[in-house]
Amino acid sequence: MVEKELHDLIQSIQRRGCEAQTTEVKAAHYGCPEKLYDTISSFSNQNSGGTFVFGLDEKSGFAKVGVYNAQDLQKKVMEYCEQMTPVVRPIFTVCDEEDMVFVSAEIPPVDVADRPCFKTAKGRLQGSYIRVGDADKRMTEYEVYSYEAFRKKYQDDVRIVERASITVLDQTSLEEYLSRKKAERPNLALSSLEQLYELTGITKQNQITLAALLLFGVYPQAYFPQLSIIATCVPGREIGEVDSSGNRFTDTKRIEGTLPDMLEGALAFVRKNMRTATKIDKKTGARIDLPQYPMDAVRETVLNALIHRDYSIHTEGMPIQLVMYADRMEVINPGGLYGRLTVDQLGHVQPDTRNPVLVTAMETLGKAENRYSGIPTIRYAMNAQSLPEPLFVDSRGQFKVVLYHKAEDVSVQTPADVTVPSVQIRDDKGLLEFCRTPRSRAEIIEFLEIPSGQYALHRYLNPLVQAGAIQLTLPDTPRSPKQRYVTANQ
Repeated sequence: MVEKELHDLIQSIQRRGCEAQTTEVKAAHYGCPEKLYDTISSFSNQNSGGTFVFGLDEKSGFAKVGVYNAQDLQKKVMEYCEQMTPVVRPIFTVCDEEDMVFVSAEIPPVDVADRPCFKTAKGRLQGSYIRVGDADKRMTEYEVYSYEAFRKKYQDDVRIVERASITVLDQTSLEEYLSRKKAERPNLALSSLEQLYELTGITKQNQITLAALLLFGVYPQAYFPQLSIIATCVPGREIGEVDSSGNRFTDTKRIEGTLPDMLEGALAFVRKNMRTATKIDKKTGARIDLPQYPMDAVRETVLNALIHRDYSIHTEGMPIQLVMYADRMEVINPGGLYGRLTVDQLGHVQPDTRNPVLVTAMETLGKAENRYSGIPTIRYAMNAQSLPEPLFVDSRGQFKVVLYHKAEDVSVQTPADVTVPSVQIRDDKGLLEFCRTPRSRAEIIEFLEIPSGQYALHRYLNPLVQAGAIQLTLPDTPRSPKQRYVTANQ
């Protein structure tokens, strides 16, 4: 950061009157603030890092007060950073304004393999923090474990299931799978049955693995009841809305069985509850049926949730959730993105694999390609049907995929007993006022202060555009880099 950038950041903080996901304000006009450890930890543990700004007083509406001594302040902040594991190396910038001195300390992100960054004296469990909005929250035991699992390359998909034995597996399915493995790798044919079990992840130290149970178990949920899919169809756009009969759910089902069973069960549930629009080809007069959601996209979404979810002991009590709303479908699985992968990289880079044995086995069974094509397939299928871009949201301990449909395509097929809510313009974040001056996507994302820019636009901007409350300055080229958004009738 150069001095001009620090000046601009100070003005931005004062204009907004708040801190942010990547900004922490401290007065520091009477001395170095205490208890910086929590924020140093949380900034270090997020991919964007973060910045301290010293010299503004939050309690006085972020008034400029300056710092007591820029040189001593930098020294003391450095001492705080040296008490972290791993040690943090801040980057300082000093500027003066209105006869006062201001200091910023940029905290760089720690590499994922070295996280969590924590105060050494408190230990990893008590001294690790994560940034949530403008607050520092102590990491849960699971969040700490997630980093450790990546660092130490734990394979929870082949952890031992103590109570299970080979007799709880479907022997026909297992033998067919082993035959396929031997066909793929002829040298496996020379192995004994016990060796074959160990080499393919069926057993570990001669005991049944979780992967074996999930792939070939007669009834895996006898051991892990929540390793299932809870599928729900609701009449409105939010949980809690009811239909004309007062029903909160129009359909709900617990989908159980092996991974292939649950995949097929989830697809059947979606087919049953989604609607199909009928259009007539103007040239041929032929009838064309368009499902609410392309099944290729649905299949890849559910499959990814099943094989990439977290299967550690910390999440074995959490099912996958599939919820069909009036305007969208959401699939939520326990465990955020694994390793160094970020939402922006989905479908563009080769990711680390959380459950390599499960993924490889599903490939052998013909249920998955294992070519990192799932996300591109979802995007392509949605685009081919002229549907909105799929939304991917990575949050604390879970990953969500949202598929939207065009309500106007199926409005004539809406069941009569479902009350469709009237269109209401909701502006919880004040975008209408903000966009009285034409704004770019980047400016709107920065204003909303939500870590996922894609989610911010889908959740708050797009509904206002669809309602006509906010208009595009270049409506014929919606993806133009020069595109701006402005409040209507201004």
